[in-house]
Amino acid sequence: MPFPHPVPEVLAHLAGEWRVTRTVRDLADGSEGSFSGTTLFSPLPAPDEGGLLHQESGVFTWRGTARPAERTLRFLPGAIPGTARVEFADGRFFHDLDLRSGRHSADHPCSADLYRGEFEVYDADRWRARWRVGGPAKDLLLVTDYVRVRVTARPAPSTCPQSPEP
Repeated sequence: MPFPHPVPEVLAHLAGEWRVTRTVRDLADGSEGSFSGTTLFSPLPAPDEGGLLHQESGVFTWRGTARPAERTLRFLPGAIPGTARVEFADGRFFHDLDLRSGRHSADHPCSADLYRGEFEVYDADRWRARWRVGGPAKDLLLVTDYVRVRVTARPAPSTCPQSPEP
């Protein structure tokens, strides 16, 4: 498949479960950490019908210490069909997301720091978010890879009695 992989409808594309791996690098002192877990994009309840609830959970390891970590975001239909408005769990705006070309860039000012995001879709089951965070309080690079978790159907158990062996 060609890269980037265009996504005509971002919310439909993201729906479901994704395996997540993230590297976090402090560019100021060279420290590195990692996150491993899952992200579930499930339908938002009313009145936000048409949107997705993003629930991420896993383990974040920083400087040798592993801790449980989680975050929640809300993905709502964007102003342009096929795009999304991403909000924090409390409804504050985070960034827009337009993957119709397979790529998107977004900025999010946070106090005196600036989060600059780049999103790339590789195919129907893999995408990446890269955040460069810079300012007086932070100098970080966060790279998150998402791989879709495929649900495989299991055959239904047989309801026929077993025949005796000959």
